[in-house]
Amino acid sequence: MKSDLDRLMAQRDLQALVAVGDETYSAPRDYLTNGAHVTGGLVIKKRGEAAVMVVNPMEVEEAAASGLTVYSYHDFGWADLVKAAGGDRSKANVQMWGRALHAEEVPSGKIGIYGTSDVNVYIDMVAELNQLDGYSFVGERGLTVFDEAYITKDADERARLEAAAAGTSATLRATWDYIASQRAEGDTVVKADGSPLTIGDVKRFVRRTLLDHDLEDTDMIFAQGRDAGFPHSRGQHAQPLRLGQSIIFDLFPREVGGGYYHDVTRTWCIGYAPAEVQKTYETVMHAFEIAMESYEEPGQPTYTMQEAVLDYYESLGHPTQRSQPSTMNGYVHTLGHGVGLNIHERPSLSHVQRTDKFQVGNALTIEPGLYYPDEGFGVRVEDTVFIDDDGHMHTLTDFRKDLVITLRG
Repeated sequence: MKSDLDRLMAQRDLQALVAVGDETYSAPRDYLTNGAHVTGGLVIKKRGEAAVMVVNPMEVEEAAASGLTVYSYHDFGWADLVKAAGGDRSKANVQMWGRALHAEEVPSGKIGIYGTSDVNVYIDMVAELNQLDGYSFVGERGLTVFDEAYITKDADERARLEAAAAGTSATLRATWDYIASQRAEGDTVVKADGSPLTIGDVKRFVRRTLLDHDLEDTDMIFAQGRDAGFPHSRGQHAQPLRLGQSIIFDLFPREVGGGYYHDVTRTWCIGYAPAEVQKTYETVMHAFEIAMESYEEPGQPTYTMQEAVLDYYESLGHPTQRSQPSTMNGYVHTLGHGVGLNIHERPSLSHVQRTDKFQVGNALTIEPGLYYPDEGFGVRVEDTVFIDDDGHMHTLTDFRKDLVITLRG
């Protein structure tokens, strides 16, 4: 969590972190600035000190909401730097970084660069930045200082996760009710005007509802029938909803403008569930229960939860990524992953990744599934869970796991 950053920086021999960004959302910038939304500049965190922000003068007030010390470009003579660089703003930017680092009395040594922007900009800049006296600007591969810090969440982060969970769960309820309010003609779900209710109609409803809860869609999955048999199929926009088809609805919105995610999946059938889908759904629900019951305490390797589910599925004859690594039928993915400012974070709940352990402060998904596209269906059930200060795991997702939506129209 955030309180671990200084320790993690020391392990990597980093004197400071610099988080950059443009108009694109930057998770490291959000993490260091308590969610402040700005459209450029940089954030400097000296080891052992709170972060500071360097922003466009027009965004000083917005940045001040972070509670951090805020500098404007003018504080470092931006206009003079641009003039001295002959109008080359990239060169001026390098000199401004240098002045900001000296103002914060960052010692000579390694400076880690993180964030989101056009990669070519920073490939070019780093060569010039490394000409600043005493500093070596570096990137990290693998598990970065931020990746490692993200693994556990503090109280403020948990509050944002819980707010995202509440809005997402409310959107699920509203979507269930929206579909249930329609009627059927033959095997097709239709709206009041008699036109088919399409996947595109449902997605538009979901996006509008999310905005009412200060959340935004990040390309949800709403896949029906054979498409539901492919775990990452988004579904076909113009496809009408049909009775008796399995629908995988995977919703993973985040705070508007970028921020903390929630991740949840439900499998629905409208009107009725065919016997094969019903049986598979019950199997997946039992796998979900096995996963939750297999958790014992912090420090437990995360792969043990995945292996409990693998053992169960394989005992019933379902192919898995362990028994048949190249299979695209049966259980074809890992059991879950961390969730936070990114939709996929550590820890990983995989039988292959064997170093991760459950920890207090983990927010992670539990999402067993079974997929049989050639038989025309797929099933997945997912909640986001949290491990609290007492080491207990409990769900953040507050929406029922019923399979069949009965139409009322």
